Amino acid sequence: MIRQYELVERVKAYDPKADEKALDRAYVFAMRAHGSQKRANGDPYFSHPLEVAGILTGIRLDTATIVTALLHDTVEGTDATLDQIRELFGDEVARLVDGVTKLTRIELQSDKTRQAENFRKLLLAMSEDIRVLLVKLADRLHNMRTLRYVAEPERRHRIAVETMDIYVPLAERIGMQALKDELEDLAFAELNPEARASLLARLEFLRENGEHAVPMITRQIEETLAEVGIAARAVGREKRPYSIWRKMERKNVDFEQLSDIVAFRVIVASVADCYAALGTVHAAYSMVPGRFKDYISTPKPNGYRSIHTTVIGPENHRIEIQIRTEEMNEFAEYGVAAHWHYKVPDGAFNPRDGRQYRWIRELLEILDHAPDAEEFLENTKLEMFQDQVFCFTPKGDLITLPSGATPVDFAYAVHSEVGDTCVRAKVNGRMTPLRTRLQNGDQVEIFGAKGQTPSPTWERFVVTGKARSSIRRFVRQQRRDQYMGLGREIVQKAFRQAGKPFSEDAVAGARGRLGYKAAGDLYAAVGEGLVTGRQVAEAAFPAEKLKKPRLPVRRRRPAGGKAGDHAVPIRGLIPGMAVHFAGCCHPLPGERIVGIVTTGKGVTIHTIDCETLESFHDTPERWVDVAWDIDPENPLPQVGRLHVVMTHERGTLGNVSTVIARNNGNISNLKITNRSADFFEMLVDIEVSDIKHLTNIVAALRAMASVSSVERART
Repeated sequence: MIRQYELVERVKAYDPKADEKALDRAYVFAMRAHGSQKRANGDPYFSHPLEVAGILTGIRLDTATIVTALLHDTVEGTDATLDQIRELFGDEVARLVDGVTKLTRIELQSDKTRQAENFRKLLLAMSEDIRVLLVKLADRLHNMRTLRYVAEPERRHRIAVETMDIYVPLAERIGMQALKDELEDLAFAELNPEARASLLARLEFLRENGEHAVPMITRQIEETLAEVGIAARAVGREKRPYSIWRKMERKNVDFEQLSDIVAFRVIVASVADCYAALGTVHAAYSMVPGRFKDYISTPKPNGYRSIHTTVIGPENHRIEIQIRTEEMNEFAEYGVAAHWHYKVPDGAFNPRDGRQYRWIRELLEILDHAPDAEEFLENTKLEMFQDQVFCFTPKGDLITLPSGATPVDFAYAVHSEVGDTCVRAKVNGRMTPLRTRLQNGDQVEIFGAKGQTPSPTWERFVVTGKARSSIRRFVRQQRRDQYMGLGREIVQKAFRQAGKPFSEDAVAGARGRLGYKAAGDLYAAVGEGLVTGRQVAEAAFPAEKLKKPRLPVRRRRPAGGKAGDHAVPIRGLIPGMAVHFAGCCHPLPGERIVGIVTTGKGVTIHTIDCETLESFHDTPERWVDVAWDIDPENPLPQVGRLHVVMTHERGTLGNVSTVIARNNGNISNLKITNRSADFFEMLVDIEVSDIKHLTNIVAALRAMASVSSVERART
């Protein structure tokens, strides 16, 4: 273990103004608090916080952070309290310790939920002070170094997966490259030990057979640059097994095909020297096309800056060269800690350094919108993808997104309101579908529309946590509003059928007996089909005999009639919401309709003459009185399906689509169901405003000589 005076000397070596007394007090306090506690390997438990503190001295953190590392497990694992820590070490250390402390004392439902709750708290704490994250990462690193001593295989596996899913991306996002690489490799050793052992054996073979290659290449690079007056230091660094494994998977190549198992770093004095060195290297050696990246002019989201190029170097070795200044190199290793060391005068740590990262602010937005910790954790993992694409707004602002991002992700990255009202996008000046995958360097222009809302279908292709969280929040609220409206109508109908007057007082009594906290919750459950209106009526009048519901009668309402006092109004519907149209009959405004409640799905709208309704004849409680309530000034398109038989002649299909377009219809889907030498049969989905609009299109198609028949499809 590190001795007390050794720890103090480490800190004072880089921070002469360090508070030696505070370090001594923390050392003694933690040692006494943990007492005789032991770790899984038999060592005194105090060795763990001591090693965490040692890791943080390696990145030259301030006194308060080192003290926090020594104390970080005292509140969670001993009798010590935050009040004691606040009294002995001050508010700053107490706040940091509280941020790192896990929520193990709260009763939670599952390990997954516990993990999500812990991460939620960690995020809130690190958004206020990035040092919380630095202590947590060092804590996880030492736990991973000693993971082999954990007896239960399942627990080891869970810890390794959690490390790879959460802590590795977090370390990468704040630029802690050395720490990230070690965390990855330690987790890889647990998750895939055979693959790691195989890669280590291959790396050892390369070292034995090319032990002189690395010094020779670094020497030649330095000499080449010195000839043009550039003072440089070149070093070769071997990649870790997991980094090699991931590249082999991503590029689907063999070990022998990799050119950058050893990356060569060229450290120069200034940014100008970086570009001068690049020109000299490219002049001396042949550049490999497509292998050049300039992270100086366009830094990574975590602030990483460097120039990467691959060349056919000395002795015809294909090598990757990274050109950077000493400061850039320091930041590449230590991230935000290096930023503090270089940029803040007098070595004073700015606790809000983490606010420079847009991704922390976006995670906080996800936290505000997520209904529970588990969904927050899922969306957070999406937000922390490591592979990035760099896109630009029309004004030239840089937006960094995960690989595979779409214009919808871009819109939400610009602003939540831009994403919510997005209707179309231009990529590099051309209109593209919203599901288009963006590439590095794309210029993206988003067009919005007043009154536009997110489409639930967007969730199928967005990749950022912020976009998915915002879409889910909208869908969740819309569904609840629709469920509540439907539920209230269903309950009112059930009361009428039971021969009882409807009142909120009666519903309040039923709500209590059925176990719902609010009337809105009960109405939403009824609308979703989880509770029937009859059950609510019986709970409202438990001691009374209620009338039995009558079997449904297919009422005839004037076509296109407005919703009456007791009918649920049906407007333009958004796919995936609480009310949706049946795929068997495709009802359109102007047709007589009825609703059927389906458990967990809400209400499905059928035409009154749909054959499917026969199967619900014996369940009258599932029928809902509904009617169209369409705004004639702003009708939303609905889909009508036609079965078309046409002659198999050149140009017939084009003529059919032209006739539909001339009659203001829009084909949304087309499927050929049967074909022969003479005729084609197909199903055509057409966006129309109402049944009259569809009827006009049918008449126009029937007038075509090449169309044999057109009928309304019932499938």
